[in-house]
Amino acid sequence: MTAKPQNRVFGKQRRHHTIILASGDTVRHMTVRPWMAAVAVCMVGIFSIGYLLATSYLVLRDDLIGATMARQARMQYDYEDRIAALRAQVDRVTSRQLLDQQVVEEKVDKLIEQQQQLSSRNGKLSTLLDRAESSGLTDKSAHPDANAAAPKNEHAQLTSPKAIEKLLLSGRPADATPDNSTLAYVPAPETVADRADRVFSKVTLSLKHIEQDQLSRIRNLTAGASETASEIQSIMQNVGVKVPNEVASVSKEDTDGGVGGPYVPPENVDQFEQSMADLDTALTHLETVRGAAESLPFRNPAPGKLVTSPFGNRKDPFFGTLALHTGTDFHFSPGEKIKATAPGKVVSAGWTGGYGNMVEIDHGDGISTRYGHMEQVLVKVGDKVGAGDAIGLAGSTGRSTGTHLHYEVRENGHPIDPMYFIAAGTKLASYISGLGAI
Repeated sequence: MTAKPQNRVFGKQRRHHTIILASGDTVRHMTVRPWMAAVAVCMVGIFSIGYLLATSYLVLRDDLIGATMARQARMQYDYEDRIAALRAQVDRVTSRQLLDQQVVEEKVDKLIEQQQQLSSRNGKLSTLLDRAESSGLTDKSAHPDANAAAPKNEHAQLTSPKAIEKLLLSGRPADATPDNSTLAYVPAPETVADRADRVFSKVTLSLKHIEQDQLSRIRNLTAGASETASEIQSIMQNVGVKVPNEVASVSKEDTDGGVGGPYVPPENVDQFEQSMADLDTALTHLETVRGAAESLPFRNPAPGKLVTSPFGNRKDPFFGTLALHTGTDFHFSPGEKIKATAPGKVVSAGWTGGYGNMVEIDHGDGISTRYGHMEQVLVKVGDKVGAGDAIGLAGSTGRSTGTHLHYEVRENGHPIDPMYFIAAGTKLASYISGLGAI
């Protein structure tokens, strides 16, 4: 049996679709290829999609427009809320700045008040310092070394208004700027209020240092005045001179007019005022003691002169018997000036028996001095003389064997060894300038 031959190599041959159009005797046909079918399908799909989109737009147009308007309204509301928040933040910042400014102004007023108080204290202290200087006191703290002077100058510069303004306008100090090693943590920038607090703390500390320096100077002067007054008082008491231990609050002239009134405690007495009062009391006491010492004959009437006869019992040069020598004799050249050893009033001037030409001066408190054997008297009774004033010329009048000065110191009419006063005057010269000699 013979097999039929095959006309194909790989399966059945694919045939294209053909569209036949007949119109009468005319017959047309068109072969539909695959790509043409694909194009037709795509066109139909695109048209369908466009139609659906257009239909959807027409149907949903109002909703889309409403949604867009709602979105725009929400955006507008959001912007308005943000603007309102920014305005509120600006108002808060402005309010804070006003509060900070008010706080700064209050602190500045306080600093100005403190500075005015220190200036007022300096005025009061200046008066007391002048009194202390006139009394021979020196403030040890007034001449510090170079290392101590720098901080005080710095404190004084910090308290000036220009320095305060400069510190307020300046930024954070250089030592507070972070370096590369600390860039991992950078502190927040310093605000005006923080900078003001830092500046005012620094200025307040400087004012406190100035106040403490003033108090230290006052205490040093008070201690020096009290110590000096005690030393002078002790030296005077050793020669039998009475000096006041306490200082009266008012003078005798004031009490003659009458004083009084109910006791009312002082108001708002701070440490500085109390220290000033203590210094004033100490200086008044020192001035009283100094005045008492300067009014008494502690000066040497013959500095550098030879003592020819001391005070005490001796052999009388005329009778040759033991007699009391009531003064001290100093060698003088003829016509040499004799000067008063303390201020006082002349109560006797002229020839006085064995004294020859003699001058007696009353110094108060029962103390008087006599100057005998003068060649010539230069004063008269009732004259007021000062320490170092010439009262006569040296000579050898009265019971005298040669030119010399017979010098006496008497207390309530009783003679005292003048050398006690002269020795005391030498000690007092270290506290009262010019008291050792005339």
